[in-house]
Amino acid sequence: MVQVLFVCLGNICRSPMAEAVFRQMVQAAGLSEQIRVDSAGLGDWHAGEPPHHGTKKVLRDRGIRHDDLRARQIERGDFETFTYILCMDDQNLAGLKKLAPEANHICKLLDFAPELDEREVEDPYYTGRFEHVYQLIEQGCRGLLQKICQDHGFTAKP
Repeated sequence: MVQVLFVCLGNICRSPMAEAVFRQMVQAAGLSEQIRVDSAGLGDWHAGEPPHHGTKKVLRDRGIRHDDLRARQIERGDFETFTYILCMDDQNLAGLKKLAPEANHICKLLDFAPELDEREVEDPYYTGRFEHVYQLIEQGCRGLLQKICQDHGFTAKP
């Protein structure tokens, strides 16, 4: 089983959005038995809370399920459990590398969207740009799914 973890600062905006979007893509590709998806935050400020209302609106508008999402803080064991750990920006990357300097399976989500000019998914908690963030996350998730299929020999159904 390939395990994918999305990480942002508080786990209420970007990473739960990415979790929900990627989970839907995995299901649509018929790969739910091969790929497990989760999200976490570097901080514990919002632990147990549902996603931010802006994230919920973007997901709801697109018919993407999100009712089971609850914020949690990343744990040391996550670095051993997850095959891919995707963060949203340089600050998240530095935080993750500080927690697990030896981990070599941490990267930014937009590393999988080289066609984009942007290299970071901005935090809509501060900017309010949830629609823009959704567009970035969707493209990053598409590239990530292609990479996982390629690396692990999975065939996504059309």
